[in-house]
Amino acid sequence: QVQLVESGGGLVQAGDSLRVSCAVSGRTSSVYGMGWFRQAPGKEREFVGAINWSSGSTYNADSVKGRFTISRDNAKNTVYLQMNNLKPEDTAVYYCAAGRWGRSLRFEAAYWGPGTQVTVSS
Repeated sequence: QVQLVESGGGLVQAGDSLRVSCAVSGRTSSVYGMGWFRQAPGKEREFVGAINWSSGSTYNADSVKGRFTISRDNAKNTVYLQMNNLKPEDTAVYYCAAGRWGRSLRFEAAYWGPGTQVTVSS
């Protein structure tokens, strides 16, 4: 019902900036929020941040707060993750997700993209 595709990943140096994009198509009426998750080797997938589709309010994990910024373009059904001052520990596969807001403003992912690799070297 909903299709997601990420783009913009790649290999960068520590301290560099990178913006990854996620375009959503299909039954977009069921999308109330879009978010980003990441998974590093040997670790569980973790929440990075999410954005309320209608209000534009954003919620970021403490680990990236101050460095990462989430934004959206409603007309293009696209969400962006601007990553600044990248660190080696940011290396992971970054996944886009579409879903809704549950109890206590928790973002509940319902659909996932295939992911895009972000590698940060020292």
